[in-house]
Amino acid sequence: MSESVSGNPIRVCQFVGNMVGGGVEAVVMTLYRHIDRSCMQFDFVVTDASSVVPRDEVESLGGSVYTVPTYTRLPDFKRTSYELFRAHPEWRIVHAHMNSLSVFPLHQAERAGVPVRIAHSHSASGRGEFLRNTAKNILRTQANRYPTLRMACTEHAGRWLFGKAPFEVLPNPIDFSRFTFNSRAREEMRAAWSVPENALVIGHVGRWSPPKNQIFLLRVLKELLEAGTDAWLALVGDGPDRPAIEAGCLGVDGRVVAPGYMDAARAYSAFDIFCFPSRYEGLGMAPMEAQAAGLPCVVSDAVPTEVDLTAHVRFLPLGDAQAWADAVMDMAERVADRRVDLAAKPFRKHGADEIAARLCKRYLQLDEGVA
Repeated sequence: MSESVSGNPIRVCQFVGNMVGGGVEAVVMTLYRHIDRSCMQFDFVVTDASSVVPRDEVESLGGSVYTVPTYTRLPDFKRTSYELFRAHPEWRIVHAHMNSLSVFPLHQAERAGVPVRIAHSHSASGRGEFLRNTAKNILRTQANRYPTLRMACTEHAGRWLFGKAPFEVLPNPIDFSRFTFNSRAREEMRAAWSVPENALVIGHVGRWSPPKNQIFLLRVLKELLEAGTDAWLALVGDGPDRPAIEAGCLGVDGRVVAPGYMDAARAYSAFDIFCFPSRYEGLGMAPMEAQAAGLPCVVSDAVPTEVDLTAHVRFLPLGDAQAWADAVMDMAERVADRRVDLAAKPFRKHGADEIAARLCKRYLQLDEGVA
């Protein structure tokens, strides 16, 4: 009998790995905030390389956070993960969100006798990352070995990780109401950033890392400045690409705002246009959030077209910074009204309450042995 039937919530182990303020963690936390916690509770497993762990919020919602060694210390990672699964027999469901790396925790979950093991694909692979892609492709050969169920945020992400094996698509949940345009936040953020009221602010929200490719936006900014545009670039986030981005700021340093991690909703209100030059994405939640704030978007053609919710999205190949600068100017002039109908069908598809309820129902089925 499911514990939820007997009055106690089912506890699901969400194996997230490195929590660094990225989109995958945002997905899991949004699910946790919106799921019926009277019948479903989450416990989180993160690595000791995690830098942004919402421990206080998780515990306030009724969950716990457990730490294992980072997977770069693979023997320790596997041993500790196995011991953790053995110590928590209440975890009858383990949901791994580490893409191709999920093979490692799910193997240990199988060894420990966890009956329901979910591999969730949130990403894919990109161009120009030979070593990373080689490692991913090796791990992909084992992706179907240990899960009892496969999930993906899109068809593209599922096919990339699982190939021809069956999988279920669970759209990423987004609480769009959090991101609606706020004129006061716009004024406050621009004042804090010392950005003139009428300046054009190009924005990006995301981890500073090679796949996100923020360095390319510095080239776009230079093109705009050389054309005489009063343009600024706001890069919200942080990460391993900080040295390269700082080096790339030479010559435009006075026009780049880097506030670190902050409330993305306030940042979106301060932007005039959102740019997303990712080398690859499983989906790409940030441009979807940006559209909820009424922003036009210019994104790379490596981003799935599902992110276009408003018809105010331009897809471009990477490489030609001038083409991006032209698109920025064109798109920024097209959208004047920041009000958005969040009840429109494209937004409803990713509604947090609906997606969380759908996942809760699936967990209950799995816990009852109904695959």
